[in-house]
Amino acid sequence: MADEGFERVPPAAIETPCILVCMLDVQSGLCLGCYRTGEEIAGWTGYSPERRSAIMAALPVRRSEHHS
Repeated sequence: MADEGFERVPPAAIETPCILVCMLDVQSGLCLGCYRTGEEIAGWTGYSPERRSAIMAALPVRRSEHHS
């Protein structure tokens, strides 16, 4: 067995604001489900935890500004 002596560890879960409502608003460029940009969505899994946290912190403001 090739994995003998190694413990399989599942990948860590990545926090995401995705709610599976993926539709980009043409004017703002934001997803109407999670309020991330297309670039942020595409790069999400490659971002550091700190960068993802910073984006997550900005989302409530984006949502409120978008609904104003």
